[in-house]
Amino acid sequence: MQKERTPLLRKPSVQTLLASLVCILLGLLIGYIALLIINPAGAGQAITAIVKNFWTYSKPATQIKNLGMTLVKTAPLLMCSLSVLFAYKVGLFNIGAAGQYVAGAGACIYCAIGLGWGWLPCMVMAILAGALVGSISGVLKAYRNVNEVISCIMLNWITLYLVNTLLANVKEPTSNYTYAISKHLVMVDGAATTVANPGAIMPSLGLEKLFSNNKYVGLALPLAVLLAIAVWVVLNKTRLGYELRATGLNKNAAKYCGMQDRKNIVLTMAIAGGLAGIGAAMLYLTGLQQWSVTQSSVPAMGFNGIAAAFLGGLNPIGTIVSSLFIQHITDGGSFLDMRVYSAEISDFISSLIIYLCSFVLFFKTTLNKTLDRREEKAIRMAKGGKAS
Repeated sequence: MQKERTPLLRKPSVQTLLASLVCILLGLLIGYIALLIINPAGAGQAITAIVKNFWTYSKPATQIKNLGMTLVKTAPLLMCSLSVLFAYKVGLFNIGAAGQYVAGAGACIYCAIGLGWGWLPCMVMAILAGALVGSISGVLKAYRNVNEVISCIMLNWITLYLVNTLLANVKEPTSNYTYAISKHLVMVDGAATTVANPGAIMPSLGLEKLFSNNKYVGLALPLAVLLAIAVWVVLNKTRLGYELRATGLNKNAAKYCGMQDRKNIVLTMAIAGGLAGIGAAMLYLTGLQQWSVTQSSVPAMGFNGIAAAFLGGLNPIGTIVSSLFIQHITDGGSFLDMRVYSAEISDFISSLIIYLCSFVLFFKTTLNKTLDRREEKAIRMAKGGKAS
């Protein structure tokens, strides 16, 4: 007997894709309306600049080089989105990805500059630091039933100021920024000085040649994609993933079946934290950015990961595309006319998309009801035709 094929619009993956596209289009439309309110004359050019991003440049070499810059910043965003996604699949809302990202940044930067370590041990320390911060929320949730949202938000700020204090020991004497990640801080005759530490920069693997010799492009991007695939495999194809998801769906039932519910909660938050921590290493170990020890706000990368996770339909593979899109429009904000608009308008559009993502379930439900009505109508018409 031939198996009946599922209609295209009934497939969950297709519904998720359509819902995400609707969120994107509505977010861009509302953003365009906001631009019209600010300055109607330049609204069309402004929204085009945000969407085009590096395509705004006329020279192909410059376009490719700036595409590389977007991809470099997509890798850590992808890790933060995977962090949010992994916890959410287990029934936890990891709003602390931002703080775990900060912990990873502090660990890898200090190990590279203060201790002179190579990129690999620095990355390992970033993973461990993020996992430690994540596991604190996991322990509080598992053993004291403290809501993970509350503990994560508090840890975001605690971690930020602890990292600022730590990295103040490796900052430049004339600015609030840390030394370049490619340098190692040493003491000579009681005075601090720096020596070259090229081993702290992640290897390029020759990928910089594909992006007009953009020196920041390297291992981070392919590693991030591989980790996204690994997360999908763990969640969907392993016993561990099954137990974690079962604990998230009903921890009492999971405990009755012999699963260690508390251990699974702590493990989930530790893995989520480690993913956010390695995301920070993927950015700072390229040498692209330096840390400001006076910043009083948590980096947006962790919060943008929430948008990327939900826009990608909470699918590890989908988050690869959604992370690239979110970073694309975020970078596109830098091409606005700053005399008229603020670059944060791109963050505003990202926020709109985050908000609209909460209607994805509503969209799917509405679509399924519409399809049900059409099928019922078709069945009634078919029966009527036979009766006549």
